[in-house]
Amino acid sequence: MTATTRGPLVIRHRRPSPRRRRSVTLTVLTSIMLIYTLLPLAWLAINASKTQEGLLNSFGLWFDDDFALFSNIATAFSYDGGIFTRWLLNTLLYVVAGAGGATLLATIGGYGLAKFDFPGKTAVFAVVIGAVAVPGTALAVPTFLMFSSLGLTNTPWAVIIPSLVSPFGLYLMWTFAVDAVPREILESARMDGAREFQIFFRISLPLLAPGIVTVLLFTVVATWNNYFLPLIMLKDPGWYPLTLGLSAWNAQATTAGGEAIFNLVITGSLLTIVPLIVAFLLLQRYWQSGLAAGSVKE
Repeated sequence: MTATTRGPLVIRHRRPSPRRRRSVTLTVLTSIMLIYTLLPLAWLAINASKTQEGLLNSFGLWFDDDFALFSNIATAFSYDGGIFTRWLLNTLLYVVAGAGGATLLATIGGYGLAKFDFPGKTAVFAVVIGAVAVPGTALAVPTFLMFSSLGLTNTPWAVIIPSLVSPFGLYLMWTFAVDAVPREILESARMDGAREFQIFFRISLPLLAPGIVTVLLFTVVATWNNYFLPLIMLKDPGWYPLTLGLSAWNAQATTAGGEAIFNLVITGSLLTIVPLIVAFLLLQRYWQSGLAAGSVKE
């Protein structure tokens, strides 16, 4: 801001504010990515409202004259003795026990590795990093042989126990807890006579909330969408999760002489992603509030 003085009168000239630059290329690329992301979801929602005949006789990205979404949902839950409900309950069991347990173990382990010193800590860090780098498919055959020798295949434990191990979640909580929980607060609490469990649950846990929600989101999505592990571990359709059950329906529809139920497969797929969207929206609120609370210093 500049000023020109003429006697007692002072004239101030405001500099023009710089205009915001708009990148046409960035806008186009963002729009393409948005369309690419939302197009499969739109296709799924539109075709879930069609009958089996409507899927074959109508355009894929527009609705059919016969709106059958609610009848498809009712048929999906009642088809084959209501097996879809069983698959849904199985998936919830695997998510609550597997993803919830993995988040709890990652939180406790990451906090302990970040705030306690012990011999061999560097070696543990190397093992965790190596476990993150190893793909899960490489461990599929050894895991199957181990559970087969224990007699746990074709049981829920064959899906729950491997889901409890989350090297990436452990590493994420480890790195997050280093800065999220100041050592000064822990030392002050110890000097006041607080025990380690009291310090963890009353002081450290609220500070770790954003990291916990982040790990929980990753583990819930990974367990909910898990396909390969149940495929090699389970044979009884009564223990299938939604991913494996819908794949079985799709295989039935494509098998010679099988009943075409593509409308139920699409409707079931739509119902499968709805809980994930709801969980993400609910957890995102706590995630953002936790981040905002952690950025304010008194």
